[in-house]
Formats: sequence, structure tokens, C-alpha cells
Amino acid sequence: MQDIIKDIRTRCRLAMNGIASTSMRQRGLVYKVNFGLMIQQIKDMAANYEPSVELAELLWKEDTRELKILATLLYPLSDFSERVANRWLKEISNQEMREQICVNLYQNLPYAGRIALEWADNLDENVRTTGYWLLVRLFLTKKADKVTSHSLDYVLGDVISNNTFLRNAALSVLKHIGRQSKDESDYIVDKLSIYKEDPDPIKQEAYNSIAFEFEYYFEK
Repeated sequence: MQDIIKDIRTRCRLAMNGIASTSMRQRGLVYKVNFGLMIQQIKDMAANYEPSVELAELLWKEDTRELKILATLLYPLSDFSERVANRWLKEISNQEMREQICVNLYQNLPYAGRIALEWADNLDENVRTTGYWLLVRLFLTKKADKVTSHSLDYVLGDVISNNTFLRNAALSVLKHIGRQSKDESDYIVDKLSIYKEDPDPIKQEAYNSIAFEFEYYFEK
């Protein structure tokens, strides 16, 4: 198995993009090692290897961007248990990895809808952020069951969080929830209308972003 990982590292090194790696680091995507490969390059590389629980677990443990993303592509879905899903959830290191694991693994799980709602109501902000993004992915892939904003305990407060990733995730999921019906969108806008004239730019932006979204969506 170590020979396979060595081969992967060699392929990554040969395809290394230093400019992209530096740009990612400047945007806060910090890894011990980052070869700067594009996502499509990583996906093409994954096609050279047989999916394997052992390989995926070893790759996930590495603090190397490309190896971690490969782990999400090479873990056999049928073997990705809820226990493993929760363990990996706690080891998500940044927003890019959150998005990759939601796209490549979590959204395809048979229990994705249930864990997304559980995570979206977790006390831990990082867990909630992942829960929201997973819900967004389920909406985008038309796998989401009906979700209401008042069924999520924290989402209306998270749209004004100082945590940028949490705030953006909450706004995104609220937009998808509101698109389900005019009544739901009206409820969300009404709840956020207290921020319409607020001097805090984060609060005012939360209202404006949601109000504009639904005005445009239901006028189409």
C-alpha cells in the first residue's frame, strides 16, 4: 500500500503547480503539503487506482491536499459507514475539504438527508457548517426532502455569524429552503426583516441577500 502512496506522491510532484499552491495558501487553505493540482487533475489521477478502504484511510491521514481529496474519491461508498462519516466529519480541516467530501462522499450516502439535518442542529459550528453544505448539495442534486427553516434551530442566527464559512453556509441553505414555497420564503424574509436597516453590515447584508434572492426567484 505504501508503494501506491509513493506512486501517487510522484504523480503529484510531476504535476505540481507552485503558483496555484501559493494562491491557495494566501486564501487560507493551509496544508502541510499542497501540490496545487486542479480538482479535475486529481479526479483523473483517481482513475488509476482501485477504490479501497485501506488506501482511502491512509490517504485521509496525510496532511497533503491532493491525498486527502483522493481519499474522498477512493473510499468505496458501500463501506463508508455512518461511524466513519462522523469520524471524518471531525477531521475536516478547511472549507475546500468540506466541499469535496460533501460532493464526493456524503451526498451519495443513503442516510445523507438524516445526517445533514443532525449535523445542521449540532452545537459545534464546524459540524453545523458541514451540515448546511450537505443540505445544499442535497438540494442541488434534488435528493433533499422538504426542510423548513424553523426546523433548524440555529440557521436564522447563523446567517449573521462572524464565522464567514458558517454564515455563507447558512445563507445558502436558507435560499434553497425558501425556494420550496412562497410561504416559506415569506417566513424567512419576515424573520430577517429586523436587520433591514441595521447599522451592522453583516446583518443588513443577510437580509438584503435573502430578500433579493426570493424576489428574483419568484418573479421568474
